[in-house]
Amino acid sequence: MSADPFLPFQTALDRDTATTLLREATSGADDGELFLERRKSEVLSFDDGRLKTSSFNASEGFGLRAVRGETAGYAHSTTIDENALRRAVATARLAVGAGGGSLAAGPVGTNKKLYSDTDPMLQATVPAKIDILREIDQFARDLDNRVVQVSATLAASHQEVLILRPEGTLVTDARPMSRLNVSVIVEHNGKRESGTSGSGGRAGLIGLIAADHWQAAVREALRIALVNLDAEPAPAGVMEVVLGPGWPGILLHEAIGHGLEGDFNRKGSSAFAGLMGQQIAAKGVTVLDDGTIPDRRGSITIDDEGTPSAKNVLIEDGILVGYMQDRQNARLMGVAPTGNGRRESFAHAPMPRMTNTYMLAGDADPAALVADLKDGIYAVGFGGGQVDITNGKFVFSCTEAYRVKDGIVGGAVKGATLIGDGATSLKNIQGIGNDLELDPGIGNCGKAGQWVPVGVGQPSLKIGGLTIGGAAG
Repeated sequence: MSADPFLPFQTALDRDTATTLLREATSGADDGELFLERRKSEVLSFDDGRLKTSSFNASEGFGLRAVRGETAGYAHSTTIDENALRRAVATARLAVGAGGGSLAAGPVGTNKKLYSDTDPMLQATVPAKIDILREIDQFARDLDNRVVQVSATLAASHQEVLILRPEGTLVTDARPMSRLNVSVIVEHNGKRESGTSGSGGRAGLIGLIAADHWQAAVREALRIALVNLDAEPAPAGVMEVVLGPGWPGILLHEAIGHGLEGDFNRKGSSAFAGLMGQQIAAKGVTVLDDGTIPDRRGSITIDDEGTPSAKNVLIEDGILVGYMQDRQNARLMGVAPTGNGRRESFAHAPMPRMTNTYMLAGDADPAALVADLKDGIYAVGFGGGQVDITNGKFVFSCTEAYRVKDGIVGGAVKGATLIGDGATSLKNIQGIGNDLELDPGIGNCGKAGQWVPVGVGQPSLKIGGLTIGGAAG
């Protein structure tokens, strides 16, 4: 595997020619850029005692964009050369039409470096990675004789981007990513349950494949599986709920975060459209989107338009104070870009997307929040969910949850779903713990067919009036 840097302007395309063609594409436009990318990724999966998947993918190409008003022309190619770029120019110009636009000033520069540019795939050989996965499988089985199936995955990628602006500015970023996932299935008396644990971030594989790290991941996956093995069917009804810290912030991400992305609000399709400056959440609720946290999965030194990432306050003490913006939406809404213009790859145009979205800690003792539950659910882990962006209504499944009565945490429950809407849930927050945690680095976010890595986080939260969907009465 080559470790040579991605240098398209030295190997495939003359920079001056590319700049001239980009200026031709954006003449009379409001904005535009040439986005070049090389991405390499590797996935190794071990399942039920054998290597199930061993894949390596490499791709490179460019995307050319010209923006005029609310219209954007976009063309992309897997071939990086002058002929392909000239064809892309002709396509992108269709959106500009007669022109008349005034080219927006380019992004400010940054000297920040939030993560290493080292390719994580080069930090261990493929045979060594397979050996680690085999060790994980055996370790899990040795821990408990009820383990009947083990799945483990090591994934790593390295993305290199260059963004050329019409004014001639060139910015670059090299983005590592790695992830370890472990899933365990246990069986007892004919009953099967599963547990999963994962972690990762914009860092190398070294930390993930260290024995103390992956052993802890296996133990956690096994713990969750055994908890669910003894779980009873979840109750149904309207209850108070305490959400645990960290990964349960995925509910915040889905039910609230998407509704605070600029494009949904400009178009009026968000439940939070037109509410800037208003009290939309309980006092004490402060929500941020922060792409500047070192080594985090959702962090980006620059976004995919070249704007430096930022620590953006979205909700402050319950008041809506900001949306997440890319350059196009920011210009149309008369505000500054926030560093949230993201795209899945060179084949996709950017749009406003979250990075690491989390709620700040309060001052409540998490144990006291649970003790205050009269009849409710303590939800520690979450799986998948669905959200309707227009009204904020959500449905989320719990992977680890407990019944609480009169402040006493009882047995585990399974099959619990949380049903509500983001706007109401924000106002029904009754307590905010002092135990803010970020997720372990496993989040992916989908929007308009594009997937990008994200982070979430929150302290323990007590929320009233959530509907619990469950099999028990």
